[in-house]
Amino acid sequence: MNKHISLKEAKAYGIEPLFEEMPNKEKRFRLLAKDGSSYCRTEASDKGAWQNSHFHKQMTELYVVQSGSILFAILERDTFVIKELIPGDTMTVSPYCPHNLYLHPDAVIHTIKYGDATPTAEPDWYPSPELDHYIGKQS
Repeated sequence: MNKHISLKEAKAYGIEPLFEEMPNKEKRFRLLAKDGSSYCRTEASDKGAWQNSHFHKQMTELYVVQSGSILFAILERDTFVIKELIPGDTMTVSPYCPHNLYLHPDAVIHTIKYGDATPTAEPDWYPSPELDHYIGKQS
């Protein structure tokens, strides 16, 4: 039989839960590791909304659409690309690639962040006003 790992034991291994409602009303359920890797289940609001345009310097992100649909915007070699993703679709974003997501109402996605990050006090997350310009989002 599997042994239950308590929250205290998980924290001793460097795993922290973080559950939040974002300003755009998304609900995020994260497991964060001290090495910068993480897993996040994101549930869209009933209205749908853009997230925040950003990029990472060290981490790669894998997005998986479970239900609903999303728009995935990226700046790839100074070219603006937007794609619609539906259930079962995935998208991988490499370091230094600005990206943003629009989650249609009631969409559910999973995000896995991984890479060769050096643990620091600051997260590997940098805003991308350039991408905000393309999607018409005010910073």
